[in-house]
Amino acid sequence: MSRLGNLGARLYRGEVGYDFIGKRKIWYGVSILITITAILGLAVSGLNMGIEFKGGAVFTTDTKAKVSVSQAHEDAVAASGHEAIVQELGNGGLRIQITEVDTKKADQIKAQLSEDLGIPEAKINADLVGPSWGEQIANKAWAGLGIFMVLVVVYLAIAFEWRMAVAALIALIHDITITVGVYALVGFEVTPGTVIGLLTILGYSLYDTVVVFDSLKEGTQGITKQTRWTYSEIANRSINGTLVRSINTTVVALLPVAGLLFIGGGVLGAGMLNDISLSLFVGLAAGAYSSIFIATPLVADLKEREPQIKALKKRILAKRAAAAAKGESAEDERDDLTDDLTEPAGAVVGQRRQPGGHGRTPRNRR
Repeated sequence: MSRLGNLGARLYRGEVGYDFIGKRKIWYGVSILITITAILGLAVSGLNMGIEFKGGAVFTTDTKAKVSVSQAHEDAVAASGHEAIVQELGNGGLRIQITEVDTKKADQIKAQLSEDLGIPEAKINADLVGPSWGEQIANKAWAGLGIFMVLVVVYLAIAFEWRMAVAALIALIHDITITVGVYALVGFEVTPGTVIGLLTILGYSLYDTVVVFDSLKEGTQGITKQTRWTYSEIANRSINGTLVRSINTTVVALLPVAGLLFIGGGVLGAGMLNDISLSLFVGLAAGAYSSIFIATPLVADLKEREPQIKALKKRILAKRAAAAAKGESAEDERDDLTDDLTEPAGAVVGQRRQPGGHGRTPRNRR
């Protein structure tokens, strides 16, 4: 078995683990800091909306221009009086985007570009894009996002419980905010591809979260009938048990997206790939983070406000304090806890269902 696979098995059996829940205030602080940075970037820099949302003209040439891309950019800005985006096409031609241009102005720009680029005017194709089209896309995207959020909350509330639905919703908002904030900070153009990317990452983010929630739901069945584990401890075990799986699925998903973003968009200069690849890359990373460090700790916080769970925690802590007062070693207590963890899933010991462990049968207690 590989080293990572062995670690995953040990995490699943509860032999090793990291206290994610116990350090949740640190993760909350990190998320708040990142979110504030994203919001400030959005407020100060704003989003660089593409031509589909602002409206304008797109000029494409069939033949290679007699000037460089940088020079063509300067010529386009001088001819239009607006900022322009110039990209070199595979056939050697150019694609020039200029926002906020009407039909009359587009004809003037086309004539000036023909002279500056050294290309006959007939060889330059001009397409006008109205801002209403982009507005319709944005409105439909917001409507789709709202419907998605409502359905997610309803489904999770039915399949699990309302606390998990609330935690998942907060995690999704967290992921979207960070992704949009990154777009504002780096200045990438927002296009319909960006909108598609934003909607796509919601599914990935939710997948990891539901996997942990499913493990948590199984491990906490009948939790009030035992006095060994608090809700937070079982929640922490659920995260550790699915940690390697979450890492593997995230890395596998990020690798091709990273190829699009850094190789396709950066090395090869295929700028149009950046529209969707950046949103996917940032969103997938934020989704993996939120499912581990935000969603499940929030569920534990909300759940331990319940009177029954709060009373359970009080009994457990009192029992441990009493055991310590009697001189029972901490090692014995940990041995008992390890036995419970290594029970087969769903096993019942002394009428108490244990939280989903695997491995050896617990020793007989006298």
